[in-house]
Amino acid sequence: MAAAPRAARVSLPAPVTIVMKRLARAVDGLDEPAVEKIARDQKEDPFQVLIATMLSAQTKDAVTAAASARLFRAARTPRSMARLPHARIEALIYPVSFYRNKAVHVRRTCEQLLARYRGRVPATMEELLTLPGVGRKTANLVLILAHASADNICVDTHVHRIANRLGWVTTRTPEETEHALYRVTARRWWPIVNLYLVTWGQNVCRPVYPLCPQCVLADICPKVGVTKVGKSEVGGRRREVGWQREG
Repeated sequence: MAAAPRAARVSLPAPVTIVMKRLARAVDGLDEPAVEKIARDQKEDPFQVLIATMLSAQTKDAVTAAASARLFRAARTPRSMARLPHARIEALIYPVSFYRNKAVHVRRTCEQLLARYRGRVPATMEELLTLPGVGRKTANLVLILAHASADNICVDTHVHRIANRLGWVTTRTPEETEHALYRVTARRWWPIVNLYLVTWGQNVCRPVYPLCPQCVLADICPKVGVTKVGKSEVGGRRREVGWQREG
């Protein structure tokens, strides 16, 4: 199988400001990640942002959106959701990944919100991390989308992958990436790093066979860990060229 033509390698990290400004234009018109859509549609309701983000872990956006819609039709508040039987929550959120565990976490989180926070979603990282099934990614996204925080960066697998490909960081885990990004990016970009990189990661900078030839960052990206790429064909079909791995 023929390899794609090799472009000249860029050895320096891609400049953060240039990347973010280009992506601001490039993501316009692309589908937003599911949780951002839910946040916008529900006017940044903290509870629904929290639950949707919990459901979204390791789950495709379309599945997250459909499962969240079903669940919120049945219950829209911590009190009403806590009253749902566990089996009912499972049925409503299926087929999100790990739906059985997530159903347990959703119900227990609702119970804790009622018992400890008067039904309100807390607005600090420390408090959010005490809720069942809530890790740093979920907590950061809730703080950004529901509490309008400008002091957080939400890092999922897309952000972790792309930040390393761009040469911004050299890290092994999303949590390491989060802490590194606070050091190498300007504060003005923190709340939107996730939106831009996740949107680009779902559409262009994919985990396998990234579409580098059509990427707006191709001339400045060092493509760390990328050895082979995907190439779009006439008619919108994509031909996979060789193989690709991440280092």
